[in-house]
Amino acid sequence: MIALVLASTSRYRRELLARLGLPFDVDRPDVDESPLSGESPAETAARLAQAKARTVAARHPGAWVIGSDQVADLDGLALGKAGARDQALAQLQACSGKRVVFQTAVCLLRDGEPPLAALDRTQVVFRTLGREEILRYLDAEQPYDCAGSFKCEGLGIALFDAIHSQDPTALVGLPLIALSRALREVGYRLP
Repeated sequence: MIALVLASTSRYRRELLARLGLPFDVDRPDVDESPLSGESPAETAARLAQAKARTVAARHPGAWVIGSDQVADLDGLALGKAGARDQALAQLQACSGKRVVFQTAVCLLRDGEPPLAALDRTQVVFRTLGREEILRYLDAEQPYDCAGSFKCEGLGIALFDAIHSQDPTALVGLPLIALSRALREVGYRLP
């Protein structure tokens, strides 16, 4: 079997990819994740997914490499990982009562092959949130390493009125439906 490498150190992406039952390695992409001037959140996610895959592919000749990136889009404004409690509080207050689109890109590539790329758009409808309930949530789950400052696979689900998605794994960080399709296309045997 051809080597498969995940260009990410995200434990969330690693756990998601493990669901497919394929052996894979992990390598840190070391890519500047800053958005470019005038770039939309969707364009940023797609560009970074491909950049991460290309960077790691250069170190793993012959391997298929998976790059992924997610950008939360609040009315055209990109929300990143909060990193700390105060920033997470501000993010969730900004999202309160609004719709946020999570742009999650995935790219599968190997040296000399055209990349297979996809972009999932998951719409999250936040209910109106009070400061104290946001703080209780942040104290309970501490989602500071997540785009949008929540974990939908955990207690964060209580923050929403609805999630509209074609792939529930995309919101966690790796769209497995699109990735499975790409992996089958290049010869991996999946159900």
